[in-house]
Amino acid sequence: MIDELLTARPFIPRPVYTERIKPFIDKEIIKVISGQRRVGKSYILFQLIEEIKKSGQSVNIIYINKELKPFGHITNDTILYDYVKSSLKPGTKNYLFVDEIQEIEHFEKALRSLLAENCCDIFCSGSNANMLSGELATYLAGRYIEFNIHSLGYDEFLTFFKLENSTQSLNKYLTVGGMPYLNVIGLDEFSVFEYLRNVYASILLKDVVSRGGIRNIAFLENLIEFLADNTGNLFSANNISKYMKSQRASVSTQAVLNYLKPLANAFFVHKVTRYDIAGLKIFEVGEKYYFEDIGIRNCIRGFDRIKDINKVMENAVYLHLIRSGFRVYVGQIGKSEIDFVAQKDGKTIYVQVAYMLSDETTINREFGNLAKISDNYRKYVVTMDEYNAGSNYNGIEQLHLKDFLLNNY
Repeated sequence: MIDELLTARPFIPRPVYTERIKPFIDKEIIKVISGQRRVGKSYILFQLIEEIKKSGQSVNIIYINKELKPFGHITNDTILYDYVKSSLKPGTKNYLFVDEIQEIEHFEKALRSLLAENCCDIFCSGSNANMLSGELATYLAGRYIEFNIHSLGYDEFLTFFKLENSTQSLNKYLTVGGMPYLNVIGLDEFSVFEYLRNVYASILLKDVVSRGGIRNIAFLENLIEFLADNTGNLFSANNISKYMKSQRASVSTQAVLNYLKPLANAFFVHKVTRYDIAGLKIFEVGEKYYFEDIGIRNCIRGFDRIKDINKVMENAVYLHLIRSGFRVYVGQIGKSEIDFVAQKDGKTIYVQVAYMLSDETTINREFGNLAKISDNYRKYVVTMDEYNAGSNYNGIEQLHLKDFLLNNY
């Protein structure tokens, strides 16, 4: 079956992920590919299978995809274990790939035994973070490594659609987002948003409502619309609760938190906490939320370029930073806010996002906030200004968004 799947549709390489995973091939550790539904996890697995097949050695690929009917009978750890053991071939290197593994009850018990027996090299994918914080962390602590897959970055978007780096291409990306299957759908916005609405419904049904035990679906949808309207705004669960009450939906702060958690577990939204730059501490209250895919955010509330451009720009910058491997926070220095504090491998970068530096007040705010930071790490103001892109103000770099999204930091 795997050979048929590999030849059914040509796939476009995504080396930003495969190059990170390849060094762990043939290592005795479980490789977990995680991320929101439909961001391309299956195709990352396919690319790894192709890489293994190119090695020249005799290999046996055991492939299980819980979204395909032939594997519907694999429902628990015992059936999974028995299926894998019966599929092993002696005298050759065996590799196990399990797609959407969270659909198999107690899968972690089977993986633990297979790993201990060292009978195959194990790769699996999943669309729910609870899989890692719960089952895997409990049974497989220290025995797995996670690679989080995201929707297309701007550079991948250009590659997938064979586009030049231009403001027009950037605007299209900020409108339709980066779900990989758009390469099949095309970039016609009516078709794109019809597809994205179906993806959104699938995520809510399979990964949020079902797994999160959600009962009040109307409240959940209102909450998601609130998150879309307030992308990049700093707020707390208490503020959301007050908003819901203003909409005649009386809910407690705890109920809001209970609904936010499964949204984050499904990788649908990302919670970003605040970081006190001067005190080097994390605040426990007040956070921002960003969507895994900009296009899905836009299909929920529509994309009003005048009203939403700053929100969508911030979302794009955030996604680029986490895709580049940074831990990302909202910065706080005194009473001033820094949009992003990003940390990786002992280095930090600071980023402010503004649509246009149209007046002195905006210029002073964006550059002034960064100027308050006394360390020598790189600082950026990211805008859509065409004329001042590439400028440097007292060590603070101004970049056009399309250039920032193509840089590796």
